[in-house]
Amino acid sequence: MKYQTKRKAIILLADGTIFFGKSVGDKEGTAFGEVCFNTGMTGYQEIFTDPSYFGQIMVTTNAHIGNYGVNKDEIESESIKISGLVCRNFSYEYSRPLADDSLQGFLDKNELFAISDVDTRALVSYIRDNGAMNAVISTDIENIEDLKKRLSEVPSMEGLELASKVSTTEPYFVGDENANFKIAALDIGIKKNILRNLVKRGAYVKVFPYNSSFEDMSFWNPDAFFISNGPGDPEPLVDAIAAVKKMIETDKPLFGICLGHQVLALANGVSTYKMHNGHRGINHPILNLITGKGEITSQNHGFAINREETEANANLEITHTHLNDKTVAGIRMKDKNVFSVQYHPEASPGPHDADYLFDDFFKLIENCSKHNEIV
Repeated sequence: MKYQTKRKAIILLADGTIFFGKSVGDKEGTAFGEVCFNTGMTGYQEIFTDPSYFGQIMVTTNAHIGNYGVNKDEIESESIKISGLVCRNFSYEYSRPLADDSLQGFLDKNELFAISDVDTRALVSYIRDNGAMNAVISTDIENIEDLKKRLSEVPSMEGLELASKVSTTEPYFVGDENANFKIAALDIGIKKNILRNLVKRGAYVKVFPYNSSFEDMSFWNPDAFFISNGPGDPEPLVDAIAAVKKMIETDKPLFGICLGHQVLALANGVSTYKMHNGHRGINHPILNLITGKGEITSQNHGFAINREETEANANLEITHTHLNDKTVAGIRMKDKNVFSVQYHPEASPGPHDADYLFDDFFKLIENCSKHNEIV
């Protein structure tokens, strides 16, 4: 095993707190973003390429990162989306037979700056107590005051529209054009595994840019609509909110995930808010209020919808709740074929407790198609 020299590095938080570490791969670098942490034991490659994490510095709580390398098929988008990586122990060597490359090679190809040897337990504990905030990771440890000045100019995640940074610029198709159903998907940060789940259940999907109008999407005459996950604050997505309002009026099946869930709530007059820390990990407990069953879920969001406003809305019903903090984790419209969840039923790697939500979506599509045929 080759000995790795490492440069001294720091993570500087917006409130002035500093944690010390060393750069991965003996590289010089600086990266800015909102610092957040993920508690997953596996799936780092999927996390790093998830568009929902755009603009964030990721702290991994698992002690070892990189030990199983990377595989070209285990990505959620075409490139790394996080702004930077902070970990405890970075594995330069890997032992997985199916790996195509080391994690270091993957980070180098994507030009992502990372630091290791950080006391991530202390860092995560600090973030839990003080909330998610902007941060900078850097090897420029002799110029702390300059880093503080540059960090102060980084915009807050609250009020920040980021869907345009990760969405497709042109519509594209996924699946078999002779499939049973056509689904129009609004891409505000869509993950590849969502598309895989739609296609394998018999859908031909047309993916539309984040600012597409309802008229553009409906001209294709889809059987149903889908609103994807994505990064940033949902409130600035005025085009998506307007489009979803019109989708609802059609009474065609509509399914939203994560940011799509928040956009659906806004389309129904329910506000959203930035959470103290957000939910990020693959072990979040959810209660399905319809079935009474518990689910272990994958989550990644820093915003949530207002519970009191949801409960007061005559058109909405809360279907799922987060058992840790009672935040709204799922809703459906009482008189429409419309529902959404705040978590990720397409999680890869798992858990897969929420797979049934895609099945429920397709049952709605089938029932609506049969009804239209009779009419």
